[in-house]
This record gives sequence, structure tokens and C-alpha cells, in this order.
Amino acid sequence: MQNFNLFGDSVVSMYFCGKNHIAPIMMVLLRNVVIHAPDSDLHGRTQDIFIKNGIIQQVTTAFDPPEGTQIVEKQGMHVSIGWMDVGVLAGDPGFEHREDLDSVAQAAAAGGFTAIALYPNTKPTIDSKSSVLYIKNKNHNLLTTIYPIGALSVGCQGKDITEMMDMRQAGAVAFADGHQSVQNAGLLMRSLQYAKACNALIINVPHDETIGGHGQMHEGIVSTSLGLAGLPSMAEELMIQRDLHLVDYTDGRLHFAGISTARSVELIRAAKHKGLKITASVSIMNLCFTDAALSHFDTHYKIMPPLRSESDVDALIRGLKDGTIDFIMSGHKPVEIEKKNLEFPYADFGVIGLESFFGLANLYLHKKLTIHQIIRMMTVVPREILGLEIPVLKEGEVANLTLFNPTEKYVFEKKHIYSKSKNTPLIGKMLKGKVLGVLKKEHLILF
Repeated sequence: MQNFNLFGDSVVSMYFCGKNHIAPIMMVLLRNVVIHAPDSDLHGRTQDIFIKNGIIQQVTTAFDPPEGTQIVEKQGMHVSIGWMDVGVLAGDPGFEHREDLDSVAQAAAAGGFTAIALYPNTKPTIDSKSSVLYIKNKNHNLLTTIYPIGALSVGCQGKDITEMMDMRQAGAVAFADGHQSVQNAGLLMRSLQYAKACNALIINVPHDETIGGHGQMHEGIVSTSLGLAGLPSMAEELMIQRDLHLVDYTDGRLHFAGISTARSVELIRAAKHKGLKITASVSIMNLCFTDAALSHFDTHYKIMPPLRSESDVDALIRGLKDGTIDFIMSGHKPVEIEKKNLEFPYADFGVIGLESFFGLANLYLHKKLTIHQIIRMMTVVPREILGLEIPVLKEGEVANLTLFNPTEKYVFEKKHIYSKSKNTPLIGKMLKGKVLGVLKKEHLILF
């Protein structure tokens, strides 16, 4: 048998077979791992987990593995079911120089994600049965499962509704215009009604462009002092109010992706108490930073929704604690360096976030949310909202696991980035909480 002690930052290359394919391993033993499984009596226990042919065979202590087993062991190693992110942007097809499906899958795995739901903002957009099948067919030999989110409108142009039923049958897990907020109220209303027929979820990023205009950052004291056009909170809040009325009228299901203001939290909390079929998520950057981060015109902090005030951040965290906000998203949006190395008003919005997600969340939120709450928001909740099967960590189940150390500190460097784009302000910053690897069926990657 072969024993691997996971020290250092290098990927264990023996598990790779070529650039994008991963060689299967027949038998793996995870030695002395702390289990995160809140709905199981295994939760919080330190166990050995033996996997053979992709199936969890034994969860026990002091397991004596058969010859040929690959043993993975490191002090402080924890394990949970595989993590999932929703609202990831790649560039395949059309913008492969920013991100293709292979690189986004590798970036996701490096961030501990065994599944991601992909926005349709490509060229051409994911707005037909054939384009949904294109994404699904690319899943072969990728460790991270990529779920397509179909476009709500043709070309994500906000005019004509797509053939949602066909895309749903082909495998679309939800419908959205991705980073393009739906400005046409009638289109969103019809989409909510149409989606009911195929039990589909509609996702919208709330932002009224007629209010937001050409804003560059959160409208407030900092934007005024910097002389930059502001993006008022009202642009988000007015659209949330509009969408809540449409949900109430249609009895549809709607997810608000990436909310960022205190008033948005209040509106969603009240609507949930009323019984409306809504859910909400927040981007990790909006939980960890405020508009003060833009004081030096660092375009890597130029994101949508924009970084808001400290009071907004506090309200967002309270919303996570009481369940008003359902989960946290990475907000992964790759942008090439030529679009970021510009004067602030001309730089593109966007930041990558898959590889740094856990280290950032654990660093900034560990005193405000428990590790179990954070992991639940990265595993169970996104899948529940999308209606996907939730992996189970127990004997007889298919292995779908993330390995991590919640207390390990490390400096985030370019070598940790597997995305083709490097648009992040976190390079050189200390993070807390390190992904050690992912194991899915017979495939294992260690970092």
C-alpha cells in the first residue's frame, strides 16, 4: 500500500492522466478524518473512511486496509460531502481565453467544489436544447460536475422567452439571464408562469439599470470622495420589490442571486414570512469587504453587485444567520488582464472566486457563523434549492467528498489559481482554511 501525507501545496500529480483526465484509483483510505455530516450520527467523529471502486465501504476506526490501498493522511484533515457553487461564469463557448470548461472544472476542484451550476452568459448563450447538451456532454472525464443554467431570454437579451421546457428536459437545472438582470417585468412574469409547468426555478440578479446608470461603485461617502459615479442601493431594492410582486401574482419560484444591501435583506425576510416561494444568495466578496477597499482604485475590487457599506455587510451576515439568505456563492467571473489593467471607469466588473472561496469565508466569517453552518451552505442548501440529489456520507454510498483543514493558514498565491484568468485582489493575502483535495467516485485530486 502507498501512504500520502499531505504537506505542501503541490497537486499530487500521479492522480492525473493527461491535462484534463484523472486516473482512477481502485482503493483509497482516508485516515483519521473529522466528519462533517450534521444529519448523521457520524457528525463530529474522527474516523477512517475506506473507499473501493468509488463506493464508501467502511467508516470505522483503526481500519486495516488491503494491499494496494492509497492512504491519505494529514493532521487536522476534515471531510464533508462535496461542495457546490451556483452562478459560476465560464467562457465556453466564445470566451475560452477567459475560461473554458476544463479550466473552470479544475478551478472548482481546487476550491473544493465537486459541482457547479454555470450561468449562460457565453457566445452563443446557453439558450437552446443543443447548447444545454453541449455543456452536459463536456462533463465526461471532469471531476467537477457542471450543471447548466439555461438562459431565460434568447441571447440573454431580455426580449423573447426561450424554449424553457426543451432545455429543462435536456438537463437545465434553472433559468436565468446570468449576470444580465431581467429588466422587462412582463418577460419575468411570463417566465415565472411558464416555469411552473416544468417545476423550474427562475434566478434573477436584482439591478435596475435605469437607476444604476453608469455607476462604478456603491453610492456613498467613498464614491463621493473618489469622484466616481455611484451605484445606489435603490437600484437593487426596487427590482427586488418588483420581483416580489411578480412572485406573489404568479405563485412562481424565484431565487435572488447576489443580494448586497440591508434593505434587500429586510424585503426578502418579510416576503419569506409571508410565504412567498423565494430564496436568496450572497457573494462571498460582499460579506468580507466594504466599499472602503476601493479607496486606492484597485480594479480587482470592482465587482457586481458592488461592495457596499459596513452596515450592509452586517445585515447580510444577520440574514445568513436567521435563514433569510440561503447560501453563499463565489461570484466567480473571470476577466482577462487587458480588461482589468485600465483606469477604473473603463475596467470590467468581475472577480474570480472558486479557489479562494473557503479560505476567505473561513477567515472573515468564522466568528460569525459556525463551520457547520458554512459547510451546510456549500453542500446541502444549493442542491435543495435546485432540486438536485444530495450526496450522502455513509457506507454503501457513492463517494462524493471534499477534504479540508478549517484552521490551516496559508498565503494565497498565483500557483493556487487554476482559472485561466487571475483577476483577484487576494494574491499575496493570508487566508484561513485550506482545501486538501476532492474525491469523487474512483477519482481523487490532492492539493
